[in-house]
Amino acid sequence: MLLIFVRSIILYINVLIVMRLMGKREISQLQPFEFVISMIIANLSTIPMQDSGIPLLNGIVPILGLLFMHMILSIINVKSIILRGIICGKPRIIIHSGKIVEEALRKESMSLNELEERLRAYGVTNIGDIEFAILETNGQLNIILKPEKRALKTEDLDINAEYEGIAYDLVLDGQVMYENLKILGKDYNWLKKEVKKFGFEPEEALIVAQGR
Repeated sequence: MLLIFVRSIILYINVLIVMRLMGKREISQLQPFEFVISMIIANLSTIPMQDSGIPLLNGIVPILGLLFMHMILSIINVKSIILRGIICGKPRIIIHSGKIVEEALRKESMSLNELEERLRAYGVTNIGDIEFAILETNGQLNIILKPEKRALKTEDLDINAEYEGIAYDLVLDGQVMYENLKILGKDYNWLKKEVKKFGFEPEEALIVAQGR
């Protein structure tokens, strides 16, 4: 039992490192080849994890091989437009100027019900309001509304909005972020003075943030 426990930890760490090296992607953002590799890695790791009679290397080596394959395909995906189209496919316009492109729907094996369901997820119920609906290579549907249906922006009202910048966390769960303090040109004494206005020390705060 202890052996299985130790093997599980080793395989978990191995898979975690491999997935980290594959980059930061949400499942919905994975390209087809990335999704396939992820699924195979998951299956390969469970076999030696469950059966202690299988050498641990029988799980680790194929996983590392898949990582190598992923890196090769990622380089090809970046360098070659032609091969990128073969490996990942190409974005396809599903709706153009408020009209459904039926041929595109058939090629993507997408039903009208599925299309309507995806549109409702974006809060769009009228297809006529859409200028373009593009099905991306990762399966995500991006929608561009017609100009008169888009939400107003400050520039549409001739309003000059002030630059807000980004908020830096200065304290997270009682831990002071000294690097962020340095970015803002502040120090611990300044932070302590500001936090004391609320009646506690920086180390007692759950979160403190400051915009730049």
